[in-house]
Amino acid sequence: MKLCLLIVVLATLAGCAVNPATGRTDFVMMSEAQELSLGRDAHQQILKQYPRYPDEALQAYVQQVGERVARHSHRGQLDYHFTVIDSPDINAFALPGGYIYIHRGLMAYLSSEAELAAVLGHEVGHVTARHGVRQQSQSTAWGLLGQAVAMGTGVGAAADVTGALGTAVVRGYGRDMELEADGLGAQYLARGGYDPQAMIEVVEVLKLQEDFARDQAARHGEGQPAGSYHGLFDTHPDNDRRLQQVIGPAKALVGGQQEINREAFLKRLQGLPFGDSADSGIRRAERFYHRDLDFTLTFAEGWSIINQPQQLVGQSADKQVLVAMTLEDNPRQLDAATLLRQRIGGRRLLDGAPLQQAGLQGYTGLIDGSEPRRVAVILKGDQAYLFVGAVRGRRTTAQDDAQMLAAIGSFRSLQPAERKLAGPLRLQLVRVTQGQTVKSFAAGSGLASDAEGTLRLLNNLYPQGEPRPGEWFKTVR
Repeated sequence: MKLCLLIVVLATLAGCAVNPATGRTDFVMMSEAQELSLGRDAHQQILKQYPRYPDEALQAYVQQVGERVARHSHRGQLDYHFTVIDSPDINAFALPGGYIYIHRGLMAYLSSEAELAAVLGHEVGHVTARHGVRQQSQSTAWGLLGQAVAMGTGVGAAADVTGALGTAVVRGYGRDMELEADGLGAQYLARGGYDPQAMIEVVEVLKLQEDFARDQAARHGEGQPAGSYHGLFDTHPDNDRRLQQVIGPAKALVGGQQEINREAFLKRLQGLPFGDSADSGIRRAERFYHRDLDFTLTFAEGWSIINQPQQLVGQSADKQVLVAMTLEDNPRQLDAATLLRQRIGGRRLLDGAPLQQAGLQGYTGLIDGSEPRRVAVILKGDQAYLFVGAVRGRRTTAQDDAQMLAAIGSFRSLQPAERKLAGPLRLQLVRVTQGQTVKSFAAGSGLASDAEGTLRLLNNLYPQGEPRPGEWFKTVR
């Protein structure tokens, strides 16, 4: 009886639909209406997590380029939404139903409108081939299968296979789907009047990112760097044989002149923030500045800073010690000690002590437990800055705690001379003249580390290339 029930449940999982882009029959568990609803709901969550870049002219331009490509796709009837995210990350991703995002950080490294169209076309390919729907359907099916196995055998599912859509945003869809999206995107480029070779050029740009990250890690004695856009270097083979194979058919669609639009695109990048934006705060070595919130703080020498929408995290060079800071309103105007005790719940606060620094009131202590944690609150206006310090993998030492307290104690309002430091570096376009080199541009840039390598990367000249007189060159000031 239990086996029959299992067979019935598995039979109900079988949902098939013809893929509009490939013509194949795919396993899916949602209709197109459900796909559109999933995309709309997820889009609202994305906008809460990732700030939208506040340049409406650039947003309109990206929407225009994206629509031009999408009109020539296998699902041109969808209402596509293209959004530039105000983030320095090198990434782009798509949600089911036609919601496509490109990070400001990736745009800085592109060199033409055709390359922008290639990135957007690749993401349109994910939408037309319903990669997100297929991955989500497989995840749902495995979840239901786990329930069926539990009913049939009395053994719980081995793992909760969920979050497939979120994983795809970060890591991509796997080699076959990524290559399929490249091939589809190249077709859409050609049909839209762009040079499909731009798809290859974007891959080369992204592979240079990996080379640069690897060289940087080796120079600083670090391990293998984290993956880049879509886990690209896991999904594309080292030689581009398969990539050339999927791009090849698109080249047969080329008719007449194929647009590249290099100069028009580069002019759109003039003044684009490079790295952190003023809205999210600026990292400069171990110090952090936030212009709108009017504060700065400093971490210990050698620490790195991770700036996320919900929190700011400083971590030691060995990644074992960290201090996280979050911001919340204090509408009841609670004093710092009361607010801190409220936030730690019923746990006991040890060694509580007031903080008085640069005219701001605060309170700090250690949360009681097998491994005490440093916590603190600093009040500024009607807002409260909450700090939590922790150590991974070992016991907290007196030096660890001293570094945490020093970071917390460095929090203060900006001084007038520091407000300029709270502004972002920006891309500036210049015409190369005779005798100018990457080294000469690097000397006048605002980049703090490896300026030459970064400028070469920005201009597709890494690792040893030099600009030619008369060319446009992207520098950072």
